[in-house]
Amino acid sequence: MFRVLVILAVLLTVPATPATPAVQNAAQAENQCADTPEKKAKRSVFGGMIGGLTSGILGRAGGMASTLSPVTSIVTDELLKLLDCKEQRQAANATTEAIRGGVGTEVKWQSESRQNVSGSSKVTGEQQLADGGHCMTVTDVVIIDGEETTVPKRMCRGNDGGYQKA
Repeated sequence: MFRVLVILAVLLTVPATPATPAVQNAAQAENQCADTPEKKAKRSVFGGMIGGLTSGILGRAGGMASTLSPVTSIVTDELLKLLDCKEQRQAANATTEAIRGGVGTEVKWQSESRQNVSGSSKVTGEQQLADGGHCMTVTDVVIIDGEETTVPKRMCRGNDGGYQKA
């Protein structure tokens, strides 16, 4: 019962926004890509709280919860520094698709915002943990102006059913 009240309180404090045309949504998405110190501060403070609530609400949703995960829970810090926000989303989507396909699956992407930027995610291994958990090793490759950066990462299934960096 307490959980329901907490969720209800959070939902009631979120301002309702009317639907906007697709053109306005695209423009807003462009502006959301700009990373300002204010946005970073808000993410660090509220990200954990919202992430916890989202996991609780969507805990049994499995794959749905993983598609709502923030990019930073999927893409490594090294690659976040190299990619703009659109590319980060493309890299995160590639990782999610590769994990769905299992070991040996490779998903490639081409930047929609910059020429000469591309990447891929490939599942190179998986491990069943003693505690019943499940992890996969994913190798991300990003090529910027011909320079290749390869970063392996371990992705483990969380309580919400989605995979996150371990």
